[in-house]
Amino acid sequence: MCLHLLLAYISSQCQVATPQCRIQKCTTDFVSLTSHLTPAVDGFHTEFCKALRAYSACTQRTAKSCRGNLVFHSAVLGISDLMSQRNCSRDGPTSSTHPEVHLEPCSYHSRTQHAHTHSHAHAHASAHTHSHGHSRPGYLFCGLFGDPHLRTFKDSFQTCKVGGAWPLIDNDYLSVQVTNVPVVPGSSATATNKITIIFKPYEGCTDQRVYQAVTDNLPAAFDDGTVSSGDPIHTLRTPGNHVELHAGYIGVTVIVRQLGRYLTLAVRIPEELAQAYDATQDLQLCLNGCPSSERIDQAGHLPLPVSPPALGLQLQPLRRPSYSSQTQAHPYGTPQVFSVDGAKERCREKLEVQDIYFHSCVFDLLTTGDANFTVAAYSAQKDMESLHPHRDRWRIYPRGSATSTLHSDFQPITRLTLLLLCALSVPLM
Repeated sequence: MCLHLLLAYISSQCQVATPQCRIQKCTTDFVSLTSHLTPAVDGFHTEFCKALRAYSACTQRTAKSCRGNLVFHSAVLGISDLMSQRNCSRDGPTSSTHPEVHLEPCSYHSRTQHAHTHSHAHAHASAHTHSHGHSRPGYLFCGLFGDPHLRTFKDSFQTCKVGGAWPLIDNDYLSVQVTNVPVVPGSSATATNKITIIFKPYEGCTDQRVYQAVTDNLPAAFDDGTVSSGDPIHTLRTPGNHVELHAGYIGVTVIVRQLGRYLTLAVRIPEELAQAYDATQDLQLCLNGCPSSERIDQAGHLPLPVSPPALGLQLQPLRRPSYSSQTQAHPYGTPQVFSVDGAKERCREKLEVQDIYFHSCVFDLLTTGDANFTVAAYSAQKDMESLHPHRDRWRIYPRGSATSTLHSDFQPITRLTLLLLCALSVPLM
């Protein structure tokens, strides 16, 4: 019902436009300038502000012919709102609807933007054909944390045993392998204590680089001692207990953290590169998930484990040390025994939404009694939000939960969003 009302509203707004008013052309140009931008791309803020200023300038040029046009006035208000939200200045450079793209061969963003610009121009020159050129590059996300919990490229959320060494990613450009060890005696649950990342050779940009992290050793350099093989190839940042690796030549970002005695991983990679593999590389957990024999969850349902004492933990008085004391004075914490309600209460201190990250946190506390897994789930969620390209897919709820039928959290629809939908759904006049 809400969707029907929304479409009706968009249709009524679009019908107000007249052939003389060029607001739809302004909006379409803005969509073209920003459709490839994501917050994880270098220079996002600068490019988005330039596009907003160009949008604003376009509305000013057509203001006279659009007087009294509701779509036009909504666009002006929407632009003003976005400029305030993004702290964009009114004065400054603007984007060109036909920008001159300088190719940087060791920048994935530059290569794809250059290819898109040329294919777009070719499509205009060959308008009589049905070719639409190449689309903007899409990105995929994969994450691993906890006992361990895996979020695949397809946003399938699984909890697996996968003891020993397993490949998460293995394609022509990148290889990521994790090693998992048992968490507590008597449990099939494991957690990650070693991560090996191989950036494969790319002609003219980089030789092979290997980064390896193990518990208590997150080095600030690759295995050959280099910190960076040149901007924008690889950059390592080590604030606190985590490392970020940025491979600009293939558009890849990797985040590795140590929380307690175990490691977490988050990866963002262009879809076309993730699909560049042959038949000998089909065992990739990020791509195809865990083998069915290694799954702990039951098709999305995560059964709660038996009580911790049966898993080898000795009964301890329930304590509530601060998170800072757990990660500094006692980095591994003291194992505790949690009831289901106690585990949920502890997880709610960090995770407000009871999505799959919350339920994974509860599972980990009941399995291990290690409160560091609460922080691991929270950090994994935040890394996902910073790298996952599709906000509407962020939230995943366990099968059978009250909210599992919801596709995502409700996001308010702004005036500008309606205008963009309008521009994309109605032909230019």
